[in-house]
Amino acid sequence: MNTSELIYFDNNATTPLDERVLESMLPYFKNDFGNSSSSHHFGKRINNAVQKAREQISSLLNAEPKEIIFTSGATESINLGLKGCAIAYQSKGKHIITCKTEHKAVLDTCKYLEQIGFEVTYISVKNDGIIDIEEFKNALRKDTIIVSIMWVNNETGVIQPIEDIIELTHENDSIFFTDATQAVGKIPIDVYELDIDLLSFSAHKFYGPKGIGGLFIKRGIKVDTQLHGGGHEYGLRSGTSNVPAIIGIGKACEIALEEMKVNSEYVKYLQNELEDRLLQIKGTYSNGNKSNRIYNTLNICFPSFDANFFIDKYKNIAVSNGSACTAALVQPSHVLIEMGLSEEQALGSLRLSLSKKNTIEEVNELINIITTYLKR
Repeated sequence: MNTSELIYFDNNATTPLDERVLESMLPYFKNDFGNSSSSHHFGKRINNAVQKAREQISSLLNAEPKEIIFTSGATESINLGLKGCAIAYQSKGKHIITCKTEHKAVLDTCKYLEQIGFEVTYISVKNDGIIDIEEFKNALRKDTIIVSIMWVNNETGVIQPIEDIIELTHENDSIFFTDATQAVGKIPIDVYELDIDLLSFSAHKFYGPKGIGGLFIKRGIKVDTQLHGGGHEYGLRSGTSNVPAIIGIGKACEIALEEMKVNSEYVKYLQNELEDRLLQIKGTYSNGNKSNRIYNTLNICFPSFDANFFIDKYKNIAVSNGSACTAALVQPSHVLIEMGLSEEQALGSLRLSLSKKNTIEEVNELINIITTYLKR
């Protein structure tokens, strides 16, 4: 199939690479191929480019460059942040709080920490996907060392009340970690204004390359090294730097900072058109809080609908029934189940995630395909 025919509405799984990002990366595959850790002038020149990318990321987050650690992506960042922080602060306590609707990268990391002696409390969400604040307050304890709450849910787009959660976390003298994979590059983030301690992100969610991400670690927060061998990334993440990808994520952050406002307005327009018209179909409804939701994500339940059968039937349409990391498993979304949907409702729901590359013509075509399919 010609990829130009593809109707792509699965941008929370991955976004297309921005051409300007690709252009910024190409020299570092060819002429500027040096190892950024080498001591010769060639290596030092490459290292300067890496440090510039670190500055581009820090500008997007309003962080300091030395607070940015490069990783292979958000999953590694989550593992480094949660495991490293838990081990570093275990003398204070071994209690961790997270949410039942987190990404599997957080949930599975917490399960591992439970296996090695930590205790994890999993907070519920209400039917709209927003965390139950009262339950969260009651879960906080003197030995709570980390609170890990996702900023923007990858399946519903629901935005958690981060400010309130951070305030309660710090009043308890606990550390706040957030998986911001679906937030970075899409909405304004000021880690110092919000007083975030640790934050994970991945380039390919905002038009950067796959295989590169980062972890923001606020100055003064301790994280135990998880990957040894060479002392790269300030001793926290050893391994030869993936220079082309690092240049790419830096450029993606630079573009996001400059174009976020216009992109968000355009994508929000497409989202409104798509949702308003799909909800005209009898029996359909949106999953998740519509007032606290990112502008590019819809999760809609259709009556008497098998989402996975639909996805398999239309080879030229890319939509989702859940997280890309668990899409190989035909099972209902754990996020939707935790929000109170039945298995049938969860399996009858589609996640539609848009990008700046989408067009109103694609929106119209997707609507026509879905409505025609439901009529049959």
